[in-house]
Amino acid sequence: MNDLNERQAQLQQMVEDMLREAERQGASGAEAGVNFDIGLSASIRLGVVETIEHTRDQGMGVTVYFGQSKGSASTSDFKPEAIRDTVRAACDIARFTSADPCNGLADAELMAREQPDLDLYHPWNIDVDQAIAIGIECEAAARDLDPRITNSEGATLNSHRGIQVYGNSHGFIGGYPSSSHSISCAVVGQQGDSMQRDYWYTSARSPEDLESAQTVGRCAGERTLARLGARQIKTCEAAVIFQAEMAVSLLRSLTGAIRGSALYRRSSFLLDQLGQQIFPACVHIHENPLLPRGLASAPFDAEGVATAPKDLVRDGVLCSYVLGSYSARKLKMQSTGNAGGVRNLTIDPGELDLAGLLKEMGSGLLVTELMGSGLNMVTGDYSRGAAGFWVEHGEIQYPVEEITIAGNMRDMFAGVQAVATDVEQRGSIRTGSWLLRPMMIAGS
Repeated sequence: MNDLNERQAQLQQMVEDMLREAERQGASGAEAGVNFDIGLSASIRLGVVETIEHTRDQGMGVTVYFGQSKGSASTSDFKPEAIRDTVRAACDIARFTSADPCNGLADAELMAREQPDLDLYHPWNIDVDQAIAIGIECEAAARDLDPRITNSEGATLNSHRGIQVYGNSHGFIGGYPSSSHSISCAVVGQQGDSMQRDYWYTSARSPEDLESAQTVGRCAGERTLARLGARQIKTCEAAVIFQAEMAVSLLRSLTGAIRGSALYRRSSFLLDQLGQQIFPACVHIHENPLLPRGLASAPFDAEGVATAPKDLVRDGVLCSYVLGSYSARKLKMQSTGNAGGVRNLTIDPGELDLAGLLKEMGSGLLVTELMGSGLNMVTGDYSRGAAGFWVEHGEIQYPVEEITIAGNMRDMFAGVQAVATDVEQRGSIRTGSWLLRPMMIAGS
């Protein structure tokens, strides 16, 4: 812990030095950030070590303002002369950049005055031999599951820890250590002429919160086996369930449509929808950046603005955009503390688990994989390749592939029938599976 505190103090001093140097070189305002990260990655394939990587990354960046002209520069060199040269490069850029009235630091009164400990730092004291053993155990759990598992893309363990510090010339400076760990596995199965692959992974701030290596491997194998014998279905219109991991992409589309840059460019299908009903009244979508051990938790955003829990959608009504300071000024609004994105965005689940959601649907499509990026952000038109399972009488009947699902994102949001309790928690977005009203499904 003393080493950690000493490292954080060193990084904080570097930020202070950059801000001081920017002021010395004539900048009217400046912001700077420094990060330091170390990690271990071990990949196993077919029981043999494929790669071992030790990483040690560091970087610092500074943005300076001369009035409302802006310049930025970065370096991975932590020497004192590099600080001076990097600030000079940023200042040179700013002096030759046109002024933009929306440029500048985030408003001083929005800075994080308190920086709570969010329990984000849990280093994994694991050596290479232990990492290899976990990877071998994970892959073996998948390969030994069934003779139809015929090949493997491997199992990988990742463990990273680091510190980031940010400060600006409002007098704000803050930093915190964090860690992240994961175990993943992907395998290939074959049955007759049918060959399929699938994967599973676990991710957490603390190693004790990870699923076991055996669980990850077994799940990867089971998911692969379930897809064997997949077929096309006839083109139809049917109800659709987006499994939780796929439903994440729907919420990501929502945040993309209410992000400031899309709004001030007028390139969003949710333009001018603040205060309007865009989901059924039962839908509540909110953000909690202060969630302990959350994978996207942070006490302040990328501009030093204090983060806080807030609703994005309440009773189906859009009640907040996702704004940093620049986009907020373009829209004549105030930053929502979302410079750098959303943090632990959550849609409240209903009372049904996935099995209950399948029974509620009766017949239709369960989507477990999406391909391509077929969303027109301006119109909301949606079309993506998909794979999954056909459902009849509330039960999975057979796997399907080589299909396309299509609709309009606004209609899809308005058509949410229920959200299941199988909440995906391995990223910045948390959601269960979504049951939607019928969509067009293109097949054979």
